[in-house]
Amino acid sequence: MLAVAREKAASKNLQKIDFIKGDAEKMPFADNSFDAITVSFGVRNFQDLNKGLAEIHRILKPGGTFVILETSVPDQFPFNLGYKIYTRYILPFLGKLLSKDKSAYTYLSESANAFPYGKKLEEILSRNNFIDPKTHKQTFGIASIYTSSK
Repeated sequence: MLAVAREKAASKNLQKIDFIKGDAEKMPFADNSFDAITVSFGVRNFQDLNKGLAEIHRILKPGGTFVILETSVPDQFPFNLGYKIYTRYILPFLGKLLSKDKSAYTYLSESANAFPYGKKLEEILSRNNFIDPKTHKQTFGIASIYTSSK
């Protein structure tokens, strides 16, 4: 994935971007290094959510912005019913059919359903010293954008 990212950045003449492989709980950056940090579909895969968030908080500058794009579960009928049917039955079936790996697509559904979303994630962000966390639901709540600051 890093090689593909490097190729794409080079093809778009983006020299100021550096891609590194690292541990989200032990990032090789000084305190207060970044004006903004974004994580897309990744925080639900942190081994220890609180440690990962604490590390992001450490390297974010005071007043800096933290944005998360992550899966969530719709809470309004009929979207919640459609989501459950799709993620429990249709997505794993299609995943097995197309990629021969049903487990990867089952994992997606299970991890999305188990991960705290909405107000619960806002509370976790607050406990980790992020200021004014807000949830912005996307596509009827299938995904959410969370914004906060340091």
